[in-house]
Amino acid sequence: MAAQGIPGIVLDGEAMLAVVNATLWASIRLGGMLMVAPLFGTRSVPRRVKAMLAIALGFAMAPLAGPPPPLPGIDPLTVLVVARELFIGVAIGFVLRLAFEAGALAGEYIAQGSGLSFAVLADPMRGVNAGVVGQWFYLCFSLIFLSLNGHLMLVELMADSWRAVPLSSGWLPDAEALRAVPEFAQQMFVVAIQIALPVVLALLVVNLSFGVMARAAPSLNPIQLGLPASLLVGLILIGTLTGQLLGPVRELLEQAFGQALGLLG
Repeated sequence: MAAQGIPGIVLDGEAMLAVVNATLWASIRLGGMLMVAPLFGTRSVPRRVKAMLAIALGFAMAPLAGPPPPLPGIDPLTVLVVARELFIGVAIGFVLRLAFEAGALAGEYIAQGSGLSFAVLADPMRGVNAGVVGQWFYLCFSLIFLSLNGHLMLVELMADSWRAVPLSSGWLPDAEALRAVPEFAQQMFVVAIQIALPVVLALLVVNLSFGVMARAAPSLNPIQLGLPASLLVGLILIGTLTGQLLGPVRELLEQAFGQALGLLG
């Protein structure tokens, strides 16, 4: 019996089970997105943290996902709906991941022209061995992403995905949705080349200058002077380019968010 003046707390088991069911269904799409999304889907983030984050976001966003499908037990239709939710989450996260890979690819192009391609370290963000210049641009993309409130935009994108394809819908991926990912991958290569092209051309002029010097005055041994000069010019140009990344990265992220939502039709 509750104490006098203190109202009793009534727990409705059926309502609690409904909340748990809706949270778990919403967490499937969120978990798929967090597995491959930039920053959150890296190996530096423990799996338990990803699971806890997916459940916490699923609990908060369950009302936006619509009523969960009333599917009793495990049957082929349940497995199909789970696979669809995972596909949507992974596809959204993968498209955003491609936008970040444009920075890493631009860094690799610049490293090959500046003589820094031999500088390879373990990348904790992606879990692979990568060049330091590529890691630098990947980190710059991450900082710009956070400064633009990209993490909040990502949550908003997931909410929009449920408005487009709620849990109770019968949507399945078609050829148009599957074609959107490789199309954006082509755009990623184009943006990477556009970012790296000014630095690569400037380094090419430097290398050609030392090549002409080597033909005109071999006694000066311009080969020994060319590598330090390329490194110095490359570092200066990388520092200059870093300050100009905000516009291209913002445009690329806007395209990525639009393409990710366009996957759902």
